[in-house]
Amino acid sequence: MTIDQKSTELKILNRRTANKPVHYPLRVMQFGGGNFLRAFCDWMFDVLNKTTDFNGSVVVIKPTERGDYTELKNQEGLFHVALDGIRNGKLVSEITLVESVSKVIQPYTEWNDYLALAEQPEMRFVVSNTTEAGIKFSSSDKQTDCPPHEFPGKLTLWLYHRFNYFKGATDKGCIVLPCELIEDNGDALQKTVVQYAEHWDLEPEFITWIINCNYFCSTLVDRIVSGFPTDRKVAIEQQTGYKDDLLVAGEVYHSWVIKAPPIVQKELPFSKTDLNVVFVDDLKDYREMKVRILNGAHTSLVPVGYLAGIRTVKESMEDDLVSNHILQVLSKEIKPTLTNFPEKDIDTFINAVLDRFKNPTLKHFLISISLNSTSKFQARLLPAFKEYTQTNGHFPKRIAFSLACLIRFYKGEFGGENIPVNDDASILEFFKDEWGQVTEQHQTLEDLVTNVLSNTEIVGENLATYNGLVQFITNSINSIDEVGVKECLKAL
Repeated sequence: MTIDQKSTELKILNRRTANKPVHYPLRVMQFGGGNFLRAFCDWMFDVLNKTTDFNGSVVVIKPTERGDYTELKNQEGLFHVALDGIRNGKLVSEITLVESVSKVIQPYTEWNDYLALAEQPEMRFVVSNTTEAGIKFSSSDKQTDCPPHEFPGKLTLWLYHRFNYFKGATDKGCIVLPCELIEDNGDALQKTVVQYAEHWDLEPEFITWIINCNYFCSTLVDRIVSGFPTDRKVAIEQQTGYKDDLLVAGEVYHSWVIKAPPIVQKELPFSKTDLNVVFVDDLKDYREMKVRILNGAHTSLVPVGYLAGIRTVKESMEDDLVSNHILQVLSKEIKPTLTNFPEKDIDTFINAVLDRFKNPTLKHFLISISLNSTSKFQARLLPAFKEYTQTNGHFPKRIAFSLACLIRFYKGEFGGENIPVNDDASILEFFKDEWGQVTEQHQTLEDLVTNVLSNTEIVGENLATYNGLVQFITNSINSIDEVGVKECLKAL
């Protein structure tokens, strides 16, 4: 019998066929039912239900008018999450049937059902992932809209209904956990909700209740979720025995850092699980560590790996010279600049990042990560570059070599092949002109390097003033062309 024939024997996935009745009351309202939230938050709530006394299920709210999460309704909230990756040097593969979602509501067609959720006393948590553009105010949204267009407008009316239904009871506020990738997302969402309340001229008592009786927690989320694993669909479904239109794949690694008071930590018993969830008083240091190590590793890797003839992150980690370069950047040049963390915590994060880069199931193309590399250098590597130099009296040569590769990368060709560089038009035009003048011998390579390093739009500040940096990068670019990146890495 062929695999195709076997696949016809798969069971339809729903609560009856899986024998998974809903055991938990609705406690979490979630704006969005996409791959990330399902493989991150819903997976975590599932762990809480199965290992702690959390005792709550999720109602998914469709934040936009189009569509109604038909597949999620058909499968009665059930779906599988396939997680793969390297953990402590070993390949890990896990498939979990997530049972935490029990209801779906489309507020554009079920507005009264949406508001009725506010009348349930058990409702306590609000989770969202409405993209970076989702947390915004629109003056065209009206209080009489059913619903308003913007997500914060929908949330404001829901909270207002709850406030009125429970007569302003102080214990009926909610814990709000936005996952949108913007800085201080909790503060931004609270500010926008208050802005709607003021715009609609709602009672001052409601605004006071919003501020004092609800917890808008800023969060940092981290997990690569690659989506529906088309190439592994048949094998996974044969393993589970179910046809699953909502199967979602991602990496084993996950991190959720939540800025919240002790009451939130008590109500979300993550400490009783193995989940990598951390409650903090301030996200600033954690954000800085993530940007410098995880994002900095990507930015220092891309031009080096690409010019070395490598095309994916995983292949880069399989090359001893390139992977050692990234290890040295992280452990010797970036790590010393993270002074607000214990050395053990930084080492743990570095090792986790390197394990993630080695994940055989994720195919991350370097050229995809190269988008806007100049601004990424400024945000991710420049701060560590400056602090390392101030502390040690000389610049970090590994980061400087990555910058040399970046400048060479922006020539747009290497080894007779075009490089599809992607950045702002003005930056691409600048490099085209600078490299063109070198090619036509109207200026030297050292002139080009000086012009790049002194262009604050490109590198953030005038780096040409750093002692010896112009010459180091000029020599590095010459060596890259003469002997290749790998020979340069040996010399480093």
